[in-house]
Amino acid sequence: MIETMRVEAPEGAVTGARVSGARGAALIFVHGVGSTAAIWDTQLDAFSADFRCAAVELRGNGALENPDPALITREGFASDVLAVADALGFETFTLVGCSLGGIVAFELWKCVPQRFDSMVIVGSFARYPDGDNYARTICEGLAGATEMRAFAESRAARLGLPPERYRETVEQMGRKSVACYCASTQATWTGDYRDVLSTIAVPALVLCGERDAIAPAALSEEIVAGIPGAQFAVVENAGHVANADAPERFNELVREFLSVAVP
Repeated sequence: MIETMRVEAPEGAVTGARVSGARGAALIFVHGVGSTAAIWDTQLDAFSADFRCAAVELRGNGALENPDPALITREGFASDVLAVADALGFETFTLVGCSLGGIVAFELWKCVPQRFDSMVIVGSFARYPDGDNYARTICEGLAGATEMRAFAESRAARLGLPPERYRETVEQMGRKSVACYCASTQATWTGDYRDVLSTIAVPALVLCGERDAIAPAALSEEIVAGIPGAQFAVVENAGHVANADAPERFNELVREFLSVAVP
């Protein structure tokens, strides 16, 4: 059973989580810029028998509320994860982050490496090629827009999703305000964590969807090369959001990793 919680981060932004499981080690799932925490519901069901699970609702994603866009930063997203972890009593955890969620993992590692048991990075990158221009182009495409629905339909259509995943993507992205989405876009694509990778000293699994055109395999391979001892796997028949595109295979790979990485 999935329950929801609402938490206020130290800076006043509202965050929260979708929560399942009552025993075992802690898993924290962090979604991408176009999703909400609901993108992890299949994982919350699949892992709840053996783990305490929380899918964080990052500030500004629209599922709870849309804050002042000035509060939407990479540091703020890391603060959201800690606020949820502290509220749930997760002293340490494995962070499973997709796209922006991977960036949040790297940002959080800089601040509180002692809180990590391990990490799983999905469809992400340490630095996005020409990220400043990429983010600027996305935001320019929203210039003058008053709501996200039309943009969400256009962007989702370019991802080649099956009908059910297209509807899910549009529904989740469409909840966000234009201003908050642009701030989240800026935070997502403009960081540089290449120097952080070599400091990561917990087990790491890096996954990439076989058909991921947004963060292709070369970007995951750069992460693997930078993190000592990191494992790498391609998720067959999956695009950018591999946990939703191919959940059974994704869950299998994560479970195999956790069986060794988390006591």
